Amino acid sequence: MMHEELLPRDEAVQLIDAAGDLATDSDYALPDSATLLAAYRGLVEGRRINDQASALVRQGRLAVYPSSHGQEACQIGAALVLRDTDWLFPTYRDSVAVIARGVAPADAMVLLKGDWHSGYDVPLHRVAPQATPLATQLLHAVGFAYAAKRRGEDTVVLALCGDGATSEGDFHEAMNFAAVFHVPVVFFVQNNEFAISVPLSRQTAAPSLAHKAIGYGIPGRRVDGNDVAAVLAVLGEAVARARNDEGPTLVEAHTYRMQAHTNADDDTRYRQREEVQAWVARDPLTRLRAHLSQSGALTDDLERGIAEGAEEIASAMRAALNADSDLDPEDLFRFVTTERSPQLQEQWDLLRDEIERDQETHSAGGAR
Repeated sequence: MMHEELLPRDEAVQLIDAAGDLATDSDYALPDSATLLAAYRGLVEGRRINDQASALVRQGRLAVYPSSHGQEACQIGAALVLRDTDWLFPTYRDSVAVIARGVAPADAMVLLKGDWHSGYDVPLHRVAPQATPLATQLLHAVGFAYAAKRRGEDTVVLALCGDGATSEGDFHEAMNFAAVFHVPVVFFVQNNEFAISVPLSRQTAAPSLAHKAIGYGIPGRRVDGNDVAAVLAVLGEAVARARNDEGPTLVEAHTYRMQAHTNADDDTRYRQREEVQAWVARDPLTRLRAHLSQSGALTDDLERGIAEGAEEIASAMRAALNADSDLDPEDLFRFVTTERSPQLQEQWDLLRDEIERDQETHSAGGAR
């Protein structure tokens, strides 16, 4: 591949503009109406999931929630471009993508509730556990894709990360290994302008994050991350390249984190409200709704049915997370090692004794 073919465009690919009008592109075709309607359903459900999860944090039912409000086009696009045989390696902010891949919403929230490490069947859904450390999942994704290639499997791996992760050593190691060994993996960077409070300008001096790809000998692509049609087209091309044994691709989606990093973050310390408000007009949900309404593909009845379906998902989330978990304290020690060490057993004996004494004290108090 020639060097100029590796370089990304000066402008991100866009197929539907902020007003919902078509923006024609010589290289990428607009997905058909059925695909866009499926994407719209995903956007509506994703937005409702984000809002409901944020509410559950305030109610004390979730320990933390990194919202992807405003980034749903990236989330839904990532899920829709994959086949059942493919794998998704998400970050901690990609709960909507995890759910769109088929994981039950309540199961996807288990990690964020502070219960188990992963509340869903990883091999069943072909979705790796969500990762909190930056960029570690990229190495796992590349290793998984390399193994699938060695076994001759029809598997493409889509690895998600944020702009902050591109400054980590794991990002560079994953990119280099994938390029050298021609691994069927797509790196999807959701550039939402901030790594917690650190702006993009402090992450890189490159013209774009996609330009980093040429240093590894793989193509870099830039896409409007708030245009789900463009995300589907560009990611779809990258997935097809990987499936056809043409190697990895780095796709950078330009989007914005509309809400705080998590509920524990005060984003007013590092950005102005005016900056956030400027992105409201670029909302991926209202953009696609405008386009589908103008084309006649989205009727009032269909829109109403999609909204009702999203509300049912939110209701099921509330019911599941409002139920108290049946916890077994011994689980803290049961799954650390195959055989429990004497030290672990001693710790469990101490905790069990304390629990039993506490129960005896409460029983005695109730008998008086």
